[in-house]
Amino acid sequence: MKRRWLLSSILLLPLAALFAFGPGDAVRNVPNSSFERGEVLYYRVHYGLINAADATIEVSKDLQRVNDRPCYKATVTGRTTGSFDFFMRVRDTWRTYIDTTSILPQKFFRNIEENNYRKKETIDFDHVKDVAQVETRKKDKDNVRHETFKVPDNVQDMVSGFYFLRTLNYDNRRIGDVIRVQGFFDNQVFTMDVIYKGRETVETKAGDIRAIKLVPKMPANKLFRGENAISVYLSDDRNKVPVLIQAELFVGAVKVDMYKYQGLKNRLNLVAQN
Repeated sequence: MKRRWLLSSILLLPLAALFAFGPGDAVRNVPNSSFERGEVLYYRVHYGLINAADATIEVSKDLQRVNDRPCYKATVTGRTTGSFDFFMRVRDTWRTYIDTTSILPQKFFRNIEENNYRKKETIDFDHVKDVAQVETRKKDKDNVRHETFKVPDNVQDMVSGFYFLRTLNYDNRRIGDVIRVQGFFDNQVFTMDVIYKGRETVETKAGDIRAIKLVPKMPANKLFRGENAISVYLSDDRNKVPVLIQAELFVGAVKVDMYKYQGLKNRLNLVAQN
């Protein structure tokens, strides 16, 4: 795996393992009591004892209209900090336009700046025809590629999948239950099983938070150590925000820690301090 993918994976751990898929018609109706416009989540990415990067996940205060559908505009930004910024400079932006009714992506945008590597990608989703139209631009601005891919019903991109996962109800799940998830990324459709591991209280820079633990079963790869290398903790409340992500890599350990938040739709389930 090239070095530039290491930091991309670290910055997007809250998202990369959490695609979501739900059966249904071309335009489904997904109740959402978990997030709203104006929500902003702030994260620190720690590589061992080093502060490696900062990431922000934000829902715009204004609704957008895409493909004649009202949409949330959700943006993820990630940037390396400190010593990491000297040898692996990352400035990444990921954006999706999420249908407010179906929580499906109508359009996805990705701008990658990692050292000298540059890539811009736009994906337009047609959930009636089940296709994704992809436009890719590399460092050479004249190098533009247009491709069309067949995708499953209700397919998610990486960012919209994160928000759809937050709408699920975990109250009646048993430890060991598997959530079958599916997404479209890098011109590929792939499926992953996410295992429900119960509830715990976790320490974060925002405070001690009661949380739901999920472990995505990872395919064999050269980055993560084993199929259970990632643990994702969602707040155990109606928000279900990712408050902590831990990952074991072949070259160390990574922790993604929420340190600040604003605009939550519901009260965060913090543990009272004596």
